[in-house]
Amino acid sequence: MNIYDIRRYGTYLFLLLSAAVIGAFLYFSGSLVKDLGIQERARMQIWADATREIARTTDFENANIDFLLSIIEANNNIPVLLTDAKGNILQQRNYSLPEPENSLDSEANRQFLAEKLKSLSHSDNNIVIVIAPGVEQHLYYEDSTLLRHLSIYPYIQLAVMAVFVLIVYFAVSSTKRAEQNKVWVGLSKETAHQLGTPISSLMAWIEMLRSSPGPINTEVLDEMDKDLHRLETIASRFSKIGSRPNMEYTDLNELISKSVSYMRGRISSHIDLTLHLPDTTLFANVSTPLIEWVMENLIKNAVDAMEARGAITISLRADHLARLAIIEVADTGKGMSRKMRKQVFNPGFTTKKRGWGLGLTLARRIVEQYHGGKIIVSDSQPGVGTTFRITLPLCA
Repeated sequence: MNIYDIRRYGTYLFLLLSAAVIGAFLYFSGSLVKDLGIQERARMQIWADATREIARTTDFENANIDFLLSIIEANNNIPVLLTDAKGNILQQRNYSLPEPENSLDSEANRQFLAEKLKSLSHSDNNIVIVIAPGVEQHLYYEDSTLLRHLSIYPYIQLAVMAVFVLIVYFAVSSTKRAEQNKVWVGLSKETAHQLGTPISSLMAWIEMLRSSPGPINTEVLDEMDKDLHRLETIASRFSKIGSRPNMEYTDLNELISKSVSYMRGRISSHIDLTLHLPDTTLFANVSTPLIEWVMENLIKNAVDAMEARGAITISLRADHLARLAIIEVADTGKGMSRKMRKQVFNPGFTTKKRGWGLGLTLARRIVEQYHGGKIIVSDSQPGVGTTFRITLPLCA
């Protein structure tokens, strides 16, 4: 098991433990709210019993009225409505009335309490008080402020825990991406460094061949020289990964034409490579070697998708309203499923037998992080083809 597997399973374990902790908190809070609700109903039952005893009392001298009244007065946090059997409100307690001075004589207070009674009549917070045979009163009560706050508390806990889990998850993901970026940068720079020695050696050999006596096939040497300069360009591209490239005011028409011209002589003759350019020249601040790399990568992917037969159409146009240059590379290849479209820019994703699956990942990094643009799969249908779209900010 490598370090990435350990971290992945560690993340799963953390999420599992977090879910267990959240579940335990919710269960404990729910149990607390339930127990408190039972206690409040028991208090209201005692309150109802005290009210019944006072209503039944005829011998006030011997009855313990003070004790019964103290039970009723002790309730100072649970809103209570006492009604007769017909629903007429006889008494209220712990409600903040609109007009507290007028008590139940105020129309505003009666309307307010009538709304409360209507709401409570559909709840289970109702205790029937039998005063005498055929004579009943009803005690309606709301949950106390403490109980209402505790009822909300589990959801607050859930939200806080969810935010905490998300923060940790994104922190771990960001760390992983940062490490991946370091690997790519290190790999790119090491590749550029390793290419430097054979490139220098090849340059020396070509110069030696040019200066050697005897017949020289200059055409072959010129082609070798082109490929050598190509290797220098590739090494330069790799060396720029991980550092901010130099941006230059560039003619996009010429840049795209140059990329297409280079690739046209290096793909199958059975592939029709077409370029559409706008009538006006478009300019943008770009790193020419890196944008060329992106274009060549997209064209190579299109060639691979068509298996050496088909058509590739490359177009450049401007969205002057948004101040954007739009580059599209469309092919008539195999196309991609919806799932593949979501994964195509992920590191390591590839449908080819060879390759590391980093081409499109690096292309997105170049376009979005270095140039402030966007690269997407604008359209793809299995068996029909795929279109990649690049947008770059235009210069004024």
